[in-house]
Amino acid sequence: MNEAGKKVAFYTLGCKLNFSETATISRSFENEGFDRVDFKDTADIYVINTCSVTENADKRFKTIVKQAQKVNPDAFVAAVGCYAQLKPEELADVDGVDLVLGATEKFKITDYLNDLSKNDMGEVHSCEIEDADFYVGSYSVGDRTRAFLKVQDGCDYKCTYCTIPLARGISRSDTLQNVLKNAREISAQGIREIVLTGVNIGDYGKGEFGNKKHEHTFLDLVKALDQVEGIERLRISSIEPNLLKNETIEVVAASRAFVPHFHIPLQSGNNEMLGKMRRRYRRELYVDRVAAIKKLMPDACIGVDVIVGFPGETDEHFLDTYNFLNELDISYLHVFTYSERDNTLAADMDGAVPLKRRKKRSKMLRGLSAKKRRAFYESQLGTQRTVLFEGENKKGYIHGFTENYVKVKTPWDPSLINTTHTIELTDIDEDGIVRFEYVNQEQSVTA
Repeated sequence: MNEAGKKVAFYTLGCKLNFSETATISRSFENEGFDRVDFKDTADIYVINTCSVTENADKRFKTIVKQAQKVNPDAFVAAVGCYAQLKPEELADVDGVDLVLGATEKFKITDYLNDLSKNDMGEVHSCEIEDADFYVGSYSVGDRTRAFLKVQDGCDYKCTYCTIPLARGISRSDTLQNVLKNAREISAQGIREIVLTGVNIGDYGKGEFGNKKHEHTFLDLVKALDQVEGIERLRISSIEPNLLKNETIEVVAASRAFVPHFHIPLQSGNNEMLGKMRRRYRRELYVDRVAAIKKLMPDACIGVDVIVGFPGETDEHFLDTYNFLNELDISYLHVFTYSERDNTLAADMDGAVPLKRRKKRSKMLRGLSAKKRRAFYESQLGTQRTVLFEGENKKGYIHGFTENYVKVKTPWDPSLINTTHTIELTDIDEDGIVRFEYVNQEQSVTA
């Protein structure tokens, strides 16, 4: 298919993994002669990469379709991703949608495009999720500063609230050789930081292309990536506490490129709730993981995922979680308000928590997160760090992150984009972002 001069635009919902996959799908369009444009611009085809985790996924999707139609009513609209796999017919019924592709079909999207004429009904090509047993590597280089590198897909865990195994299939991994090849390609583009992504990256090495033979482990992956020249920073995006081994923590602590920043899902600080969620650990293990990190990397940043309002969560259960997190040496929280998902065990459990109470608990934990982040930032004042500056002008400032994920700012200077500098953190501005002074630079500019 030669589509020279045709324009394609993408909208990505959800996680870093989706962003990396959108980038790969985008490259397949470019190989067919399409020009990629911004989603706000006029395009011949709009591709929406959906997510099943966000609340009101269907409403969000309809809004985005309307946005595309407003710009170009004659454009061809395609839906891919997790929500497209879980509820393809529902998306196909949305006015203006022409094509819906499931988990295995999305990477072959250009094969499904014929003449780009509008369809009366959305056309669905969706596999049984058991067929999603092959692996497609991907990475995104959306900005010049960092890239999201996918190393693993799918999940074999059976958490009672989660639809991801239904949307993405079994756990499977890229080959180590291909991950390293992709990392070198990213490095060659002058990108300074790689964030490793996947559905359950600690499970890396399991099920290469559908088999269950362990070729390599996550530890092997970390050691090998640390040797890739040209990449200044490597960041682990999110890893289950039971899969974050002491050996990995030790390698990161002594690493050339891996940064002292971990994001570790907890979901509940109450063991009874963890059991109902079918999580594969108890809170005592989580305490142990945090202690192991802080022993070797006292200044490490540790982020935590937590769900509030899970069925059966009483006020006592919630306060147990709140107090547990309050006493834990962590840096920030990602708080999720529980919402029912079709085809999950939790959706049929007794003890539904009223929505108003869920929101109140969420608000309490978000307040705790702000307190934790502030305390972590304050603990870093007076220390010397390395900052990597990003590319956006936000109200006259350029922002960046230190290796241990402290957000800093200085007056806008485009020459700083995608550069690293040694700085000393000095104080926290009223917006909660840290100011600094340069170290060993003639200008010694103060932010």
